[in-house]
Amino acid sequence: MKKVKGLTSTAEFVDRLQKEKELLQITQEIDPHLELAELQRQVSARKGPALLFTQVKGTPFPVATNLYGSTRRMELAFGKEPYQFISALADLAQNLMPPSLEKLWGARGLAMKGLKVGMKKQSKGPVQEVAMNPVNLGQLPQIKSWPEDGGPFVTLPLVYTESPSTGKGNLGMYRVQLFDATTAGMHIQIHRGGGYHYHEAENLGRPLPARVLVGGPPALTIAAVAPLPEDIPELAFASLLLGERLSVGKDELGTRLPLQADFAISGYIPPQKRRPEGPFGDHYGYYSLQHDYPYLEVTSLTHRKNAIWAATVVGRPPQEDHYIAEFLQEILEPLFPLVMHNVKKIWAYEESGVHSLAGAIVQNRYPKEAFTAALRILSEGQLSLTKFLLLTDQPAEVKNFKELFMTVLERADLKTDLFVFSNISQDTLDYTGPAVNEGSKAILMGLGEEKRFTLKNQLPEQAFADSNLNNPRLFCPGVLCVEGAGYALQPQLATSLAQERAIQDYRVVCLVDDAQATTKSNEDFIWHVFTRFEPAADLYGDKTTHRFHTGINGPLVIDCRMKPGYPKVLEPDPETVQRVETRFGKLLNQMEKKL
Repeated sequence: MKKVKGLTSTAEFVDRLQKEKELLQITQEIDPHLELAELQRQVSARKGPALLFTQVKGTPFPVATNLYGSTRRMELAFGKEPYQFISALADLAQNLMPPSLEKLWGARGLAMKGLKVGMKKQSKGPVQEVAMNPVNLGQLPQIKSWPEDGGPFVTLPLVYTESPSTGKGNLGMYRVQLFDATTAGMHIQIHRGGGYHYHEAENLGRPLPARVLVGGPPALTIAAVAPLPEDIPELAFASLLLGERLSVGKDELGTRLPLQADFAISGYIPPQKRRPEGPFGDHYGYYSLQHDYPYLEVTSLTHRKNAIWAATVVGRPPQEDHYIAEFLQEILEPLFPLVMHNVKKIWAYEESGVHSLAGAIVQNRYPKEAFTAALRILSEGQLSLTKFLLLTDQPAEVKNFKELFMTVLERADLKTDLFVFSNISQDTLDYTGPAVNEGSKAILMGLGEEKRFTLKNQLPEQAFADSNLNNPRLFCPGVLCVEGAGYALQPQLATSLAQERAIQDYRVVCLVDDAQATTKSNEDFIWHVFTRFEPAADLYGDKTTHRFHTGINGPLVIDCRMKPGYPKVLEPDPETVQRVETRFGKLLNQMEKKL
């Protein structure tokens, strides 16, 4: 693919997509209350183009969605250069020592590209072209994506904060609920960079200056969600993706302002103050519930002339963010062996909501060296939120979940190679634990060349003794899914299943609400299983304890049924679905014929 020029605004990205026939313009008026999001979902389900809504009810601003919703659009935004640069940089770091003139000369191109990475200070920029006086967040697109959302949200918010003590910045994506004309909810989670900054400011009794940026260079959006190693600044990574220095300035807020954003909502997050935020249909495919969170008191709202509001719709994977997650993991893959020396490859499965499940290929040069790699992974940035980690030292395609899972199960001794860590933190959006931010983690290691266990590839030969168990289905060799009565009716059913003679030849048995739906595909299995259990609470089997370690004799049973306290699965509003099909059905059919 030819070299791609860095994009500096949403309008530039929209223009490029239009020229490449990757954009559908919607000129009919559309309601941001449920209707806009439903149309994107229907387009995304058909693997359709990006959307530009030119007439959005209640706002003067056009809205662009699904901008990143395909591999091709990601390439149109960034090309191959960022991946090539990071790969070459990682290769240099591994092979430069001992240095030589030949090696240094060979790296001169990298040095020249490296000089383009960084900040470029300017006094003014496009995002300051128009100031809204008085400030009125109600003039922005009021997008509500799911029926039980607590209100309208900014769905691609780029939240920039700085440490009150060091000035070190963080650009993160934390959802923002629009409360009223001058107040917005800030879902800044404690285990993220913005949460650290707010915690620090709150301990000092100070308000935290904060900005919510929307749009601008696509590089800013991608940098905000990148699972970067802790010491790599997001703005520097944005500059690398952009292919040039990033223009930044300052205003009365006193913190850096990326000047090429489309919108900048600026203000202060007061200490010791909270208000209810949510619910919100999130990327796990469930509602995250209403909780008290800090909020932003907005002091200014500025935007570009002819600004375009960039937005997305999240929900059960895969959605648009699937392609962002894949792009980032592929581009950052060369860096991880540098910061985690015995990790060869790693992949977080976006189908699980990213943080529920990850797999890795690691080194195991001495007994259980792989365990140290696991601890290193669970200590690194966003990877520290991983709930279930699969490890092997054997060659496997880590992106192919079924292949990796089988490789591990052929080698894992469940008495010694399964580790569960209880009473620790868990991702804020994962409600499988006993309380918000509380839960557990598990590591399953399958090591060595020898395949120690045979994976049964047939259904059980005998019926279940417990009549509450039925409809067994194979997901893959060694892994059986069994349908059971609802958890509320039979909370101890997993214990009964673990004792069934019919399952003893399998390695893993998943107790689910719908076995057919769970086994339809890799994606379905990952979502139905790994978003519906907590390791410390929902793993069953014939437990054995040796040397203070609890293991499992026989199969590992996982209770993956929906349980009381779990949020609802996201479902669109039927009336809105019908309205969108009536209003835009012809357009959707025409689009499908062109795909």
